[in-house]
Amino acid sequence: MRRIFGLSLLALAAAVPLTTAQAQTQPAQPPIPYDARRGVFTFASGLEQALPAVVQVTTLGQSQGPSSEGAEPKPISSGSGAVIDAREGIVVTNNHVVEGGAKFTVDLTDGRIFDATLVGTDKATDLAVLKIEPGDRTLNLSQIEVADSDSLRTGDLAFAVGYPLGLDQTLTMGVISGLGRSGMGDRIEDYIQTDAAVNSGNSGGPLLDSRGRLIGINTSILSGGMGGGNDGIAFAVPSRILMYVTGQLRATGSVKRGVTGAILGSLNAMRARDLGLGIVRGAVVEDVAPGSSAEAAGLKKGDIITRIQNRSVSNAGTVAATIGIADPGATLPIVYLRDGRESRASLVVRDSGGTGVIVGADALIARGLNVRPGADGLQVFAVEGGSEAARAGLTAGDVIRSVDGASADLQALATALGSEGSRTLSVSRGDETVEITLGS
Repeated sequence: MRRIFGLSLLALAAAVPLTTAQAQTQPAQPPIPYDARRGVFTFASGLEQALPAVVQVTTLGQSQGPSSEGAEPKPISSGSGAVIDAREGIVVTNNHVVEGGAKFTVDLTDGRIFDATLVGTDKATDLAVLKIEPGDRTLNLSQIEVADSDSLRTGDLAFAVGYPLGLDQTLTMGVISGLGRSGMGDRIEDYIQTDAAVNSGNSGGPLLDSRGRLIGINTSILSGGMGGGNDGIAFAVPSRILMYVTGQLRATGSVKRGVTGAILGSLNAMRARDLGLGIVRGAVVEDVAPGSSAEAAGLKKGDIITRIQNRSVSNAGTVAATIGIADPGATLPIVYLRDGRESRASLVVRDSGGTGVIVGADALIARGLNVRPGADGLQVFAVEGGSEAARAGLTAGDVIRSVDGASADLQALATALGSEGSRTLSVSRGDETVEITLGS
């Protein structure tokens, strides 16, 4: 700030010359907000406006057992949430906070408690929307201001707010330690990474900037310890994704996503060596579905997407996140490498058509499975978080030997998984073979 202040004086000197006495009386600007009355540096004035909009969410479910019928629902989980529409009583939280719930309550900072109804959930982004039901009472809620997460920079201050570890509302501070993080297992990933302390109970609570504006929703932590505690790495769904998803959930109760027909894998050091590349970040085109917009854009197997919609691509998750919040019909400019040369193209997002199956000559996506032929069967190279395949327990590295007792190639697997009903997969996992059922 001192350097900026000095430059400002130089810029103004030609127009309004300052005397030495005048220059000496100019107040020095503090590097962070300062409360002169109390003599302390503080961000309280900005943050205090947001805190009443941070709520505690309790999920109640029916108890299990012979005497559970007719019994009152009991608390099964709790987390945090943020009021993003005070007039309508709309609260955003995590899907995993409300999952399995039969009833929901929202506790406010002023001591009031309300019932809430579930508007909709999106497992792929781990987001959920609740609506507070006022009954015969007046809501009189506070609303959190939402900032554009695209304006964030690594090193910005960040504040996490929630109800961790059974405590009342708690505020922690850190910095944004990374942007565009993906590869943690979810399909729609473009996380904000922070070292602000986030613990159990913070899930669904807001990540705020230094002005008290919502920049993301805290959703997970990376923990190296056996106890699952905070190790200083937490992840938040950015407001860019949050507002798109909540808008769709409020409008229709679900999120409809388009497709491009490109089947993607993540570039890493090992893959880069195999491909003879000098970069380790990007999304590898594993295959392109015939007749798809990816084929129309000219993409081919082996291309490396390095930018999409003017965003650097870290891995396949970056591309999936951008496509995942694009409306069908949207055009997404991309930059890709082929044989070491950079090219540009435009991907048109199309309606998925409802089957959720994308099949190419050498790979397919179906029910959250990303599969390509391997030496001993069909190799699972990625599983979309929140998908049917993820819920069934399939993981990257599994090898599919058969479907419903019959050996399967890519086309046979696509046909089987593209039709309704459950399917039993015989899967090799390490030294064992397991039977996994997809669908109910």
